[in-house]
Amino acid sequence: MEWLSDPQVWLSLVTLTVLEIILGIDNVVFISILAGKLPVEQRAKARQMGLALALITRVLLLCGLAFMVKLTKPMFVVLGHSVSGRDLILLVGGLFLIAKSTHEIHAKLEGEDGEASVRVAPTFVSVIIQIMLLDIVFSLDSVITAVGMSNQLGVMITAVIVAVIFMLAFSGHISGFIDRHPSLKVLALSFLLMIGVLLVAESFHQQIPKGYIYFSMAFSLGVEVMNIRMRSKRKADSQVKLHQAYR
Repeated sequence: MEWLSDPQVWLSLVTLTVLEIILGIDNVVFISILAGKLPVEQRAKARQMGLALALITRVLLLCGLAFMVKLTKPMFVVLGHSVSGRDLILLVGGLFLIAKSTHEIHAKLEGEDGEASVRVAPTFVSVIIQIMLLDIVFSLDSVITAVGMSNQLGVMITAVIVAVIFMLAFSGHISGFIDRHPSLKVLALSFLLMIGVLLVAESFHQQIPKGYIYFSMAFSLGVEVMNIRMRSKRKADSQVKLHQAYR
């Protein structure tokens, strides 16, 4: 337990916790979107169960560090490119994200709003299964980051637990905000579509600087927040004018 008195360990814990929270935001957004398809009384339970499963997945992967190391070793070669277990998980996860995000965007623009198709309400179990599949993909990225940031298993597990607790505390607010602003849901799905493309590229060993991805997300989100504020202001002004007209 001597590492508890080491300032470097505490610094790495804080840094890693912040990174885990940042990496977990996309997971929270997708869980919120999937949970939003359920009846209101089941949404909070689905979000909590989804994040609890994410915590269990991350801790199990951290405890199986030997297994994680094997995932990065080449399994076979295709057209001169080595393929590892991590590459396969990233490829399948990326394709799943692309397909799921595209389907959700189509349902949002053509299904619910355009009434172009009849949708079958998803069950609680089907939503949890989808969350579990996504947790595996997002947990892989999160755990690889943790392993690269620290060599203390206790620090890695503590950072993951703190990050998930933080996400549990704010997942309801994030979900409510997305539900109140449908345009944000489409924007979030577009982000997840972009993350899916990033995962597919990484599975083929094509490294895309994530700084570009985060900047584009932050810029798009900033523009949309300004649009929301302008729409709210116009709505408030029109209500004031309407009230004055009836006086």
